[in-house]
Amino acid sequence: MKNSATASNNHKSNKNKPSSNLKMTGSVRVRVIRTLLAIQQGQSLSSVLDPLLNSLHEGDKGFAHALLLTTLRQWYALARLLDSLADNPIDEIEVRTIIQVGLAQLLYLEVADHAAIHETVESAKEIEFARAAGLINAILRKVAKNPNKFRKKSDKKHSLPNWLAYQLKQDWSEQYDELTQGLRQPAPMFLRVNTAVRSTEDYHKRLVDTDISANLVELTSGLQLSNSTDASNATVSTITTPVLRLEQSTAVSFLPEFANGAVSVQDMHAQLAAPLIQLALTNKIETDDSNDNTSKLHLLDACAAPGGKLAHWLELLTSDNEQSLFHVKHSNLNNNSDSGSNLNTDSKITNIQLTAIDNEAPRITRIHENLQRLNLEQSQLQNNSKNISLNIVCADATRWQKAKQNKKESAEDLAVFDAILLDSPCTATGVIRRHPDISILRNEEDVAQTALLQADILHNLWPQLKVGGYLLYITCSILKQENVEQMQDFLKHHDDATAVEFTDECNWGIEQAVGRQCLPIDSAGGDGFYYALLQKQ
Repeated sequence: MKNSATASNNHKSNKNKPSSNLKMTGSVRVRVIRTLLAIQQGQSLSSVLDPLLNSLHEGDKGFAHALLLTTLRQWYALARLLDSLADNPIDEIEVRTIIQVGLAQLLYLEVADHAAIHETVESAKEIEFARAAGLINAILRKVAKNPNKFRKKSDKKHSLPNWLAYQLKQDWSEQYDELTQGLRQPAPMFLRVNTAVRSTEDYHKRLVDTDISANLVELTSGLQLSNSTDASNATVSTITTPVLRLEQSTAVSFLPEFANGAVSVQDMHAQLAAPLIQLALTNKIETDDSNDNTSKLHLLDACAAPGGKLAHWLELLTSDNEQSLFHVKHSNLNNNSDSGSNLNTDSKITNIQLTAIDNEAPRITRIHENLQRLNLEQSQLQNNSKNISLNIVCADATRWQKAKQNKKESAEDLAVFDAILLDSPCTATGVIRRHPDISILRNEEDVAQTALLQADILHNLWPQLKVGGYLLYITCSILKQENVEQMQDFLKHHDDATAVEFTDECNWGIEQAVGRQCLPIDSAGGDGFYYALLQKQ
């Protein structure tokens, strides 16, 4: 997930700010409450979840995780319900948080009434809010008398901040109800099998043997690809991406051969990225009728952390199947030949240089950790028969190589990459099911700021792409300002950019004016991702 926007505090006055006592001590509910207070102060779920779980006994971790995630997913719905139940406005964030944790237990986790009420009231006393114990007790008892009524009331509308719900209504009026309800639900768990190690079908059988139920999902992608020197000569190219969807989420420690790099956890729609850029590159190799005899491809993964898409790309490159660029045949299009036929020659690609950049050192460390497990670090790649050079750089994508552009070097000197995969920073609104803290951390101003950041990155990277090269633009956002509108604006200001059309062969996403948009509206489906493929003419 690419997350660009800074967290904001929705509660402006000092009296509404949570206390600073956020130590992981006390009962399970107290620790969950303190974690929720930390999130409201601007800390991300990913930064506070492990400290919470690591502070608990093994038997308490499951309940704490469920209570935290459920409360976050229903946060705004529970807040509105709370306002309707209180005789007077409740301003103290600690008190509001305690009550919402209690409501989540009664309405969504089916915790016994006496346990939910008693333990939640005791939690208030533990964090020195005993003066609110009577109020908390009264509200929770009222709800416990008729939980079905209050759950229906809570479920009636969305559980999003009003600004985000309004924007989704503007962007997705037809899908609005299904979308806003879908964002309140847990997301399924998907696996990506490392095809350089074993086939998806073989691993599926291994899961069955381990009593882990999974379904094989096949995502088909179609692109209207053309030769950069003859845009009218376009052909439809397709690729199928196999994905495994678990019927029930499970700890990675239970997945066969996970530690050995045979499989990774990755959302279904995130698994489209590497095959799409690979499909475009395959076309580039096959249709390249230039006199350039170079045997090297220069590739860039911009904003690469935490490395899931980078790893998938390397898996495809190092595999021995037809998706590897080392196996792609070159079509020598010679219209002057007597036979008029196309001669297929061996692949011209004998060397691939892949550069990955990200702007934070800790995130670079995360990339190395993920690649190490998958046996895809540079030292490990050297043991592969493929000639692949991997270079991971800590750099800001808005300024990386900017000095060369400022020196006014020639376009040929600047344009070094045959393909760029840009998993762009975004507000991450498409992955709220997995990261429900996003709805609390984001504000309306973040969208415009993020769109400006995206534009800066695009304008900096585009000159570094060769003529005929491809840039795959990806976000995990469902807001059009960051997606299709960003692409439309980019095309408007870059005459040498052409949007590659997705074809009807695609069995995923919704066609847009530019690119395709996946929405998290299906309980069995993937997250909200946007894809657009650009080619430099």
